[in-house]
Amino acid sequence: MAELSVRQTAIPGLLVIELPMPGDARGWFKENWQRAKMTALGLPDFGPVQNNMSFNAAAGSTRGLHAEPWDKLISLATGRIFGAWVDLRPGPGFGTSVTVELGPDTAVFVPRGVANGYQALEPGTVYSYLVNDHWSPEARASYTYLNLADPTVAIPWPIPLAEAEISDADRAHPLLGDVVPMPAKRTVVVGASGQLGRALLATWPDALPLRRPDFDVTDPASFGGVPWSQVGLIVNATAYTAVDAAETDEGRRAAWAVNVTGLGRLVKTARAHRIPLLHVSSDYVFDGTATSHSEDEPLSPLGVYGQTKAAGDALVATLPRHWIVRTSWVIGDGGNFVRTMASLAERGVKPSVVGDQFGRLTFTADLAAGIAHLVGSDAPSGVYNLTNAGPVMSWAAIAKRVFELRGRPASDVTEVSTAEYFAGKTMAPRPVHSTLDLAKLQASGFTLVDADERLVAYLAG
Repeated sequence: MAELSVRQTAIPGLLVIELPMPGDARGWFKENWQRAKMTALGLPDFGPVQNNMSFNAAAGSTRGLHAEPWDKLISLATGRIFGAWVDLRPGPGFGTSVTVELGPDTAVFVPRGVANGYQALEPGTVYSYLVNDHWSPEARASYTYLNLADPTVAIPWPIPLAEAEISDADRAHPLLGDVVPMPAKRTVVVGASGQLGRALLATWPDALPLRRPDFDVTDPASFGGVPWSQVGLIVNATAYTAVDAAETDEGRRAAWAVNVTGLGRLVKTARAHRIPLLHVSSDYVFDGTATSHSEDEPLSPLGVYGQTKAAGDALVATLPRHWIVRTSWVIGDGGNFVRTMASLAERGVKPSVVGDQFGRLTFTADLAAGIAHLVGSDAPSGVYNLTNAGPVMSWAAIAKRVFELRGRPASDVTEVSTAEYFAGKTMAPRPVHSTLDLAKLQASGFTLVDADERLVAYLAG
């Protein structure tokens, strides 16, 4: 008896599965879909939600070529067919074809955007389609079609199409030269109007931006207007970040509403549509007693903001495909600490700045590049620290450096303690040490840029 096996074809992602069929005088048995065994051999864990059956009474019945907006596993219960697949996804593989003859002992995994066509070679052929989205008549509007008789692809149908049973609709499909490739699933950036959101859109210009007030994670109705079935990745860059205001009654409710309840809706959506989720988190999930924080350090948030971010991390970690990117001291296009210090220097103001909190700056262009690297390299699910590299500095030391770069003496900046700076004010407890260990990110192949190099360029821009 043949062993279960999975082999690649000339079309990326199109896989042929050889199925063992033990039997005796009574007939045979096969495992048509066996998640553990098949995924171990390279079949995607594609999350099927519907099983469809199709019957062809006569040999010569031919259907296709249809590229559908979902993945599917095609197999036979009985009979024999000639199968043809054509890549209709954008890219250099567009128009590549593969043909395979199938019986009950062979199945084919067909990825989204690859057209499939089938010709029954025996009467009484019964097909099984296992798909990872629910079919509806309206779904046909998302199909991409190719003519069965296209001369460029030139599928060698065993039974000539002139003698085959073909629907009028299939005969009318366009030739390859007139086919518009099926677009790839889109990346969605939640929180697209923030500093990081703008950097992410610069990295992914074709991404779908979700911004308030049109999309608000605290409003369940917002989720209904997004075509989630056509989304391939969610990047969550939205958060309630008013650290001190979060310690008030109103701020506490708002922080939990955005960072936990709203994020929970994103997690639920990602799970329902099998969408990978990348979530941006914070150094505030730690109490700062360790001088450097690794990804596996137990969470120990001090204040409300940190508590909500820690709870959010726990929610995201329940997804089968996820990345949690922890960062600190973010600087980008918008109001931030560096711009404030530069403005004070230009106006001749001599500020007092906290000198007993330590970490590294993170520039949004590098943060977005690191995020794109994790996604593009298909890095394993999990937590990744992501900041700029370089020496650990205090806020006061960074302020002094900004003043120097603006032509002012570093001595214009007075270094004070956190307790002195916030005396008489409502403040959230802050981690003394916000430095994140970057070894895991570096091991993934991402090249880190020194924070001071970026600071010089940022102030010169």
